[in-house]
Amino acid sequence: MTTSPRYTLSATTLDAPNAGELARFYRDLLGWPVRKEEEGWVEIAPPDGTAGLSFQSEPLFTRPRWPSTSSEQQMMMHLDIEVNDLPAAVEHALTLGATAADYQPQDGVRVLYDPVGHPFCLYVRTGPSA
Repeated sequence: MTTSPRYTLSATTLDAPNAGELARFYRDLLGWPVRKEEEGWVEIAPPDGTAGLSFQSEPLFTRPRWPSTSSEQQMMMHLDIEVNDLPAAVEHALTLGATAADYQPQDGVRVLYDPVGHPFCLYVRTGPSA
């Protein structure tokens, strides 16, 4: 019997025109320290060592479009970020350079764009596991 290799998600990587600038936004938003930084590449992660975010410079970066249209770069993924105070978290993100999406599809969730246009959602967990 063969055993499966072990898989551990270590990070999600976002492309940007400038990796350092986008990493600073998320570092300030999440309060995570820089784990690694080199030319065109930055990693941030929570102090507990769990999965973080990585950023790579992409000179041909095209800002994603959400909601999607057939004629523009579609969003390929987005980040869901749990917060404990939605209005305060939105305000903090906006002061760091995020912008609010015009379309907000759910109550209790706020869709924002990071400074280069990646959508992300802020929400407060509700229900039995809250």
